Amino acid sequence: MQIDAQHERPAPQSPQPQRLPAGGAITIATLLVSAFVVILNETAMNVAISTLIQDPTLAIDERAAQWLTTAFMLTMAVVIPATGWLMARFSKRTLYAAAMGAFVLGCIIAGFAPSFPLLLLGRVVQASGTAVVFPLLMTTVMELVPPARRGAFMGTISMVMSVAPALGPTVSGVILQFASWRWIFLGVAPLALAMLLIGARNLGARPLEHRPRLDAVSIPLAALGFGGLVYGLSLIGAEGLPAWQLPVALGVGVASLVAFVLRQLRLQRSDDALLDLRTFRHPLFTTTVVIMTIAMGAMFGTLIMLPLVLQDSMGLEPLHVGLITMPGALLTGLLGPVVGNLYDRWGPRPLVIPGGLVVLGALVLYTQLHITTPWWVVLLMQMVLMLGFAFTFPPLFTVSLAALPKHLYGHGSAIVGTVQQVAGAAGTAAFVTIMATRQGQLVAEGVAPGEALLEGARIAFIGAAALWLLGVAATFWMRKPADDVPDEPERDTGALPLGDPATPAAAPAP
Repeated sequence: MQIDAQHERPAPQSPQPQRLPAGGAITIATLLVSAFVVILNETAMNVAISTLIQDPTLAIDERAAQWLTTAFMLTMAVVIPATGWLMARFSKRTLYAAAMGAFVLGCIIAGFAPSFPLLLLGRVVQASGTAVVFPLLMTTVMELVPPARRGAFMGTISMVMSVAPALGPTVSGVILQFASWRWIFLGVAPLALAMLLIGARNLGARPLEHRPRLDAVSIPLAALGFGGLVYGLSLIGAEGLPAWQLPVALGVGVASLVAFVLRQLRLQRSDDALLDLRTFRHPLFTTTVVIMTIAMGAMFGTLIMLPLVLQDSMGLEPLHVGLITMPGALLTGLLGPVVGNLYDRWGPRPLVIPGGLVVLGALVLYTQLHITTPWWVVLLMQMVLMLGFAFTFPPLFTVSLAALPKHLYGHGSAIVGTVQQVAGAAGTAAFVTIMATRQGQLVAEGVAPGEALLEGARIAFIGAAALWLLGVAATFWMRKPADDVPDEPERDTGALPLGDPATPAAAPAP
């Protein structure tokens, strides 16, 4: 394999430092803090389930309480694919105000909810705002930040995405120790409201060149397609469900998703697609999305599997599990800006290839877990895994959007966000299914449940390592995109070719 190294050499320094446009720093800082707040609250419910079950006002069981997480995830899966269309239809100021306004309203509804249905409604309203903030942040960074500094800013975004979910359960645990669960929502509402006011004042409201029309057919197809697929995947491994529920959910999801894709191929001829699939005409974008899909599946699958192993097989308390898994997430976040700066100097290959190999090594180490494995060894394994992802995700985020022309940034951000939801659900479902299947077989043979679970987890890690080999191989085709991808209008006949010869920056590396 011949690798063209010229794209990986440090770019010559410009005689004048590249700066953000006036007001750009305040805009990006506002969106970063907002993203941190909404993502922090997204994971805050993970440790509050038992407290909610014990609240006589709600009168719910564990299955009902889990819907507070499931409904949030489903809402995200439905709204995120539409964010590309929303960014083309509305100004950043309008969209940001609507997103943060929905989040604040959701916090208030949930915080004062006198019953479970209203609490669930509050979570859904929260999620509808959360789903918009992250794609809006990524698109804004791509539009405002000079190409030579995009890696550093994407690294900061990676830090927010890693640290906020890790701190969410911790902050929630502290609140529950001293106050009611309602303060999980009411405590964050003033900060979110402050960011709403700051953003509404400072974000731009530039006129839009093209306002795509709303296609009434695409919305239900997207909801049934992405929502049905994520919901169906979340049902895999669940107990006590009717036999028809899983195949119906997956069947509706897949069929609706196929219809949605065909509909978008038709609508994008007039630039009215809800999710513009012309992004996949750029092979570098497609390659990074494939790598990201595998990486997200492996990461989410590991994050759901490891606590089960530590608690049910090794007998550790939930607090100990949190202390073991948190350092890796914090390490990923703290390294984000560092890796982003290295990307700006060296390009993606010197980062994603070693990072991918480190992830592969960590997954192989997980296949050697035993009940007698010391907790500190598991801690080191987790930190090695997250170290590999720390060198992988910032370049992937940067390359994926930088490989697109400017008018497709919004749709590219929507696709990246959708991939996170679907790949996370798929990875979780795959890990749980493999583990539960093997555990059931071994328990039937007389093996202790804890040892059987661990054996099933080892097989799941073997499968993840084998799949990740494809991701590692794909990293060798990555390169740093050109600073300016042609932004001319793209018209097509509805086909979805693998490459676009009219776009030199999208041509595969030799």
